[in-house]
Amino acid sequence: MNPLMAVLLEVSLVLFMAGNLLDMGLKLDPQEALRGLRNARFVALTLLWGFVLGPAVAYGITRVVPLEYPYAMGLILMGLTPCAPFLPAIAKKAGGDLGFTAAFMLLTAVGTVLFMPFAVPLLIEGLTVSAWTIAKPLLIVVLLPLAVGMVILRASPTLAAKVQPFVRNVTVFFTMAMAALGITAYGKDLLGVAGSLAVAAQLVFFLVVTALPYWLGFGLKHEQKIVLSTGMATRNLGAALAPLIAAPDMDQRAIVMVVLGLPIMVLSATLAARRDGAVSTLNPGPPSPGDGNQRS
Repeated sequence: MNPLMAVLLEVSLVLFMAGNLLDMGLKLDPQEALRGLRNARFVALTLLWGFVLGPAVAYGITRVVPLEYPYAMGLILMGLTPCAPFLPAIAKKAGGDLGFTAAFMLLTAVGTVLFMPFAVPLLIEGLTVSAWTIAKPLLIVVLLPLAVGMVILRASPTLAAKVQPFVRNVTVFFTMAMAALGITAYGKDLLGVAGSLAVAAQLVFFLVVTALPYWLGFGLKHEQKIVLSTGMATRNLGAALAPLIAAPDMDQRAIVMVVLGLPIMVLSATLAARRDGAVSTLNPGPPSPGDGNQRS
């Protein structure tokens, strides 16, 4: 890859991740998140699917499907990084509980930073990077922007409301730039996955981590199951790419596997949102006590 192209892609990736997490923090009300965090069953299922069963599904697929090892590496990394920054929009469309969405995002952001540096060396042979090498970019582009956004919201909701649209627009720009640069840089490699079973492996992965968390979410309300399902249907691809970018002489096919996950993830999450939204429409919950539109 052209050195200038590589630098531009890395910069756009960092700004994409940091911008999305800052945007999230500017809207993530800690009081709303606490409501979800008080539900022990929801917390347990989020952590179980996010950092035990999700990675296990990805790892299991790589053992069953005869993938070339770089593609397997990319899939495992995606299995370790639940929750894309655009989850609130998907969950809202599906009728998910936004308080539990905030809790889910907080849990998975912290969990990714704590879990991934230790899980990567155990699950992926040949990825020779230290735990700190993996943790450092996650701290900088995941937890730090999220914390800054939450601090601004806590200190001045008015300022947060003014800043958030600007942050969103800048993030959208760098999202588009990252997508364009990724296609330009890896276009030929993306076309080369056709006969590799990489697409099939990803389809199976997203089907499992979208459907099972919902259907096995025993004890959760429908709108809470939606958060769990759509949250697991999305992946933090920037976090998945971080170890690959940090590793020297990385096989480009591992990066391509993660990049390939973007359209498949968007399709999977959109279909899940439509399915859950349709169920929510057919089975509306009771109106909230403060709903001013109630009729006598």
